[in-house]
Amino acid sequence: MLLTRSIFTSLLLAAALTAAGAAAAPVIVTPDTAKWQPVPQFKGMEMSVVVGDPSKAGQYYAYLLKIPPGGVAPPHYHGMTENVTVLSGTLMVGLGDKLDASKMKPLGPGSVVSIPAGVHHYAMAKGATILEISGIGPDTTTLLHK
Repeated sequence: MLLTRSIFTSLLLAAALTAAGAAAAPVIVTPDTAKWQPVPQFKGMEMSVVVGDPSKAGQYYAYLLKIPPGGVAPPHYHGMTENVTVLSGTLMVGLGDKLDASKMKPLGPGSVVSIPAGVHHYAMAKGATILEISGIGPDTTTLLHK
């Protein structure tokens, strides 16, 4: 009985190692190797998808967002939760329907903010800033004032 369990355990371990070995290769993206594309809604900003497809419903995605010094994301909201990690620079973030610099909170490298769907917010870069934005698609942005 002990020998049978040992063989069974060995077979399970071998199967698990085979499955682990069949995993996809990691995706490595740096700001220098990213394939940057303009973001039409936000002047001067560029994005580079790291994983997934932000436009697809139910799919996890992550992308880098490059914001030039003084770049502004005017008041807007998203149809899903948006998770933002500041990789470099400083992102100034505020809540509400009107951009008010006096109410913005500075978020430096390593800061993370999770903005629930429908929450009105705005942002501005203090210096060149790179973010990682992730969530479950579709990633939609609705500007409050066009």
